[in-house]
Amino acid sequence: MDKILRQIVLDTETTGLSPRDGNRIIEIGCVELINRKLTGNNFHQYINPERDSEEGALAVHGLTTEFLRDKPKFSEIAIEFLAYVKGAEVIIHNAPFDLSFLNAELNLLGLGSFSDHIDTVTDTLVQAKELHPGKRNSLDALCDRYDVSNSHRKLHGALLDAELLADVFLAMSRGQNSFEIELPEDEPKIVEETVIIDVDLSDIIVQSATAEEILEHNTALNGLDKQLKESCIWRSKQISPV
Repeated sequence: MDKILRQIVLDTETTGLSPRDGNRIIEIGCVELINRKLTGNNFHQYINPERDSEEGALAVHGLTTEFLRDKPKFSEIAIEFLAYVKGAEVIIHNAPFDLSFLNAELNLLGLGSFSDHIDTVTDTLVQAKELHPGKRNSLDALCDRYDVSNSHRKLHGALLDAELLADVFLAMSRGQNSFEIELPEDEPKIVEETVIIDVDLSDIIVQSATAEEILEHNTALNGLDKQLKESCIWRSKQISPV
């Protein structure tokens, strides 16, 4: 008997950019694929975060405190949600952002980390960057590239974005055993040049970032990635402890 491949395409909306600042999940949307076919067995839930959304986040998703006030808390839907994703390969665009919030919510309930309940996580942003280096790889950009209609997407919504991502993922991974791709002959190639400048290093004072500062920096970048639905430009200027 052939093994059944169960994949869950997941997206969240949140009150802000970082769970470290007390931000919470306000919407979860999941789309089920069985052997790479949409089943219609989706999971969608609005969640009362017990706090207001930050102004920037509200502009992205439009989910007001008043709308969310009578919705269940995460603790009330956690068991049902975990049962739905149990043992599946979970597909997320810019996975570190969503995972940071899911782990924070589960940690508050003493339910371990998200990875304890699933099989693996596939990050479609990582895949898209490997397939299309040097190009925009936001969800909107990928919809345009793979002819997935997103004309009805006025604001971000977890279920809507999960549905779009499912279509993009199927198109992006169709018939591919690897993520190697050859550029067409007329495709512009990106050439990086290294400029060497003679500098007296004794004149330069370097103050290295602390481990805590690096963690906060990466958390902020994950939030920007989430809003852009692609890797932000600051990823090219990563810092590391000395």
